[in-house]
Formats: sequence, structure tokens, C-alpha cells
Amino acid sequence: MLKRIFHSKAKKPPSALPTLEKLNETLEMLEKKEHVLQKKISIEIQKAKDYTKSKNKRAAIQCLKRKKLYESQVEQLGNFQLRVHDQMILLEGAKATTETVDALRTGASAMKSIQISLNVDDIDKTMDEVNEHRENMKQIQEALATPVGAAADFDEDELEAELEELEEAELEEQLLQPPERGPETSLPSTNVPTTGKLQPTSDVDELVALQAEMAI
Repeated sequence: MLKRIFHSKAKKPPSALPTLEKLNETLEMLEKKEHVLQKKISIEIQKAKDYTKSKNKRAAIQCLKRKKLYESQVEQLGNFQLRVHDQMILLEGAKATTETVDALRTGASAMKSIQISLNVDDIDKTMDEVNEHRENMKQIQEALATPVGAAADFDEDELEAELEELEEAELEEQLLQPPERGPETSLPSTNVPTTGKLQPTSDVDELVALQAEMAI
């Protein structure tokens, strides 16, 4: 019971940041006091010189005594500043250590949460789904890569007949073209009728005679 009461009344330890700010303020105050004392020491030294010139030895000695007192205070303030600096260094190190430990603790907690959320069975299931999707995509790509009409069934006889028609049309087109101009050749007199026209003996002869007649 008493332990609980004492724990409830116990104050929480101050954080490092406000304490460092307070130490900085204290250090600035000590430095200002030291600066004031240094000015007082300079004044007492000057006064001692003036009294020495005026042959007032007693007053000069009093100035030197006050100077000694001020110097002892300056020395004391210097020790105070060293203590404050030492405390600040310790607190800064403790602050860095605390922040490092907090960061490591946060990282460990996050890692624990991640491990809890992960399950070996879930990972295996996920990998199976990934492999299945990859296989399906591979099949789709192979299907898209197949040339159009590669798998169609054509009638070979129909293709042969169409090819013959194309060949005949090509031959007729060549025969209908006018012959090139060249040296004139005489035709056999037996094929030339008295009317001046060629007497065809076949379809090809008729076409040749027609072309010759047109050339004339």
C-alpha cells in the first residue's frame, strides 16, 4: 500500500530537451556574470594605477584586494561553467542513447507485427495464385501470337482452280499487249488472202494476225 502511494506521488523524470534548455540558460547567466566581473577587475586595476601615481599606497592596495576577490569569483564561475558543460554533454549522450533505443524498440515492434500478419500457408497460397496467373498469361500470349488463319482448313482443289484462272488471265493479258516495234518481217504468201487480211488457222494465229494488222 505504501509502495503504491509513493509510486503515485513520485514525479516523472524530466525529459532531456527541457533540461538541456535550462542548462543553456544557466550557462549564459554564468558567462554574463563572468563578463561583469572581468570589467570590475579592469576598473580596480586602473584605479590602483591612478592611486599609485598620486602616492596613495593604501587606496591602491584596497583596489588590488578587491581585484583578488573578483578574480576568485571569476575562477568559481569558471568551475560552475565546467560543471554545466559536463552535465550538458552527459544529457546529450543520454538523449541520443534514449532516441536510439526508442527507434530500435519501434523497429522491433513493427517487425513483430509484420511477422504476426504473415502466415506460411497464406504465402504458399499466394505463390500458387501468382504461378497460376503467370501460366494463364503465358497461354493468352501464345494464343495472340498465333498467325491469323494458320489453323483454318482450306479446300486444296478450290485453290488449284483459282490458281489456273490467274495463270490464264495473265497469259491473255500478255497476248493482248501490242508487239514491240522492230524490223518488218514478211509473212508467207500462202497465209495472205487477196483481200489483204491474214487468214487465221487457229486462235493464236488469229491473234497474231490481228496484232500484225494493227501494227500496219
